[in-house]
Amino acid sequence: MRNSSQEGRGRLLVIEGLDGSGKATQARMLAETLTREGLPVRQISFPNYESESSALVRMYLGGQFGDKPDDVNAYAASSFFAVDRYASYKTDWGAFYHSGGILIADRYTTSNGAHQCSKLPRDQWDGYLGWLFDYEYRLLGLPAPDLVIYLRVDPMVSQRLMTGRYHGDESKKDIQERDLEYMERSRQAAEYCAQKLGWEILECTTAAGRMRPADHISWEVRALAGQILGQEK
Repeated sequence: MRNSSQEGRGRLLVIEGLDGSGKATQARMLAETLTREGLPVRQISFPNYESESSALVRMYLGGQFGDKPDDVNAYAASSFFAVDRYASYKTDWGAFYHSGGILIADRYTTSNGAHQCSKLPRDQWDGYLGWLFDYEYRLLGLPAPDLVIYLRVDPMVSQRLMTGRYHGDESKKDIQERDLEYMERSRQAAEYCAQKLGWEILECTTAAGRMRPADHISWEVRALAGQILGQEK
């Protein structure tokens, strides 16, 4: 996805996956590994709930615009997340990126691809994706990822992990997490995006329906990152 105007700048590595897939864990482990190797690394995560820029995202996920994800159309919801990313880029990590730093992102523009495509008829997915990437990478000027790693997890396993995360309190889930039909549509959209957009796909569950050990997955994540970072040597 890198364009010519970005050559010589930093690197942006994105960890994607549906809720409960272990994105935050893998982003943290990769950042720690690269830091130990002496590389200039920062980990970022979206939405940035600590920033005022995520206000519309929080309102949306909290159900203030409707108690179903589909109550907010794909383009409006995408804009909420995009504005949060833009503010973070301008006030936090943009200078680091432009100085040659390596960013490890837990979610990015690519998350909109999966979660918002799922609100549209399939014959509109390509048009939406074209709009999304033009909007964020060209019009807003956000950097495009050098690598997107998609953590593929069996949906039943991810639901079990999310329930554990909230200690069985389903009320703590946001409107997307508690809508199982929407989450299944998002899984299908994520699979489509991963194939169409050339994301690297890592299988994270075993045939027995359990999560693979996090350190095993992290070795594969590091190997994929090395293919990108090795181009700088």
